[in-house]
Amino acid sequence: MTLKYISEYRDPILAKSLITKINQTSTRDAKLMEVCGTHTVAIAKHGIRTMMPPTVQLLSGPGCPVCVTANTDIDRAIELSKVDDVVITTFGDMMKVPGSYSSLAKEKAAGSDIRVVYSALDAVELAERTPEKRVVFLAVGFETTAPTIAASVIEAKKRGLKNFFIHAVHKTVPDALRALIESGEVKITGLILPGHVSAIIGTKPYLFLADEYHVPCVISGFEPLDVLQAIYMLVRQIESGEAKIEVQYRRGVLPDGNQVAVETMNKVFEPCDADWRAIGVIPGTGLKLREEYAEFDAVAAIEVELPPVREPKGCQCGEVLRGVLFPYQCKLFGKACTPEAPVGPCMVSSEGSCAAYYRYSDYPEATG
Repeated sequence: MTLKYISEYRDPILAKSLITKINQTSTRDAKLMEVCGTHTVAIAKHGIRTMMPPTVQLLSGPGCPVCVTANTDIDRAIELSKVDDVVITTFGDMMKVPGSYSSLAKEKAAGSDIRVVYSALDAVELAERTPEKRVVFLAVGFETTAPTIAASVIEAKKRGLKNFFIHAVHKTVPDALRALIESGEVKITGLILPGHVSAIIGTKPYLFLADEYHVPCVISGFEPLDVLQAIYMLVRQIESGEAKIEVQYRRGVLPDGNQVAVETMNKVFEPCDADWRAIGVIPGTGLKLREEYAEFDAVAAIEVELPPVREPKGCQCGEVLRGVLFPYQCKLFGKACTPEAPVGPCMVSSEGSCAAYYRYSDYPEATG
């Protein structure tokens, strides 16, 4: 299926054809996990979950970088914001994420200098304009955003800035999927792999999923027909007993990914262990600054005392992120926890599973 225009990716006739093929092909139980938060939104927005046969179940995984950021890392950003000469810069979706006792939005309201920026380079330029301030960029994201943040560090070094820092809490995707599969909490029979991350890293880092674990995988685009075609491709693999890494999102993903972006990321960062919210520490899934760029590490440069870590009472974001629960199965969902008054991060981010299910009424009570 080769399409050229956005309208074609939303063609109801083509969609109906794919849905029919999925229904006709699927005979085995298939638990398919979409790894990317953008896929979660697309599935909820277009009602794709309701179109699936009884054999196909769509689960949401840990594909929202905001949601998997550990409370400790949010608490550190909050404490850094309280230092007199520090300016915290961040993407907007981090503002309302609750830490153990507060959020960046609350600290901004209380007088801390916290600014939303559109790129890490904006933070570099702010540091250059305000040499009397220490500017910290909260570096959250997967392999999608890490290269641009690495480029900002290279630029800061080129400009000789001594007042620009990053609080690096990046996560990398492939080995997190290994941890999910090995946990055995959920029997995942197929993975809808992220398009944006894969556009950077390519297909090769996922090969172990098929080779070692025999889990069928398809890298998907984000339009409704992309997702439906990816599901159909997974169903065909499952029915034939195959396990391979296929690319539905061919217009955006090459086998080798974007080598320039990967080289930039690897020039500045090296792997480290990372703490994933409610999942725990997964070895080698974080990114820390290499020694030659260690001068830009906010954690090393600015000492703060962290409060005891506290998770939101009753929040089940962890189970949602691991695919153990659907968002609507959390007792707080839609009651104590809404996008206007979120208890956990999955209801905050625009890519959070809970926010997507709530916004598009993608749950049984809403659909009847």
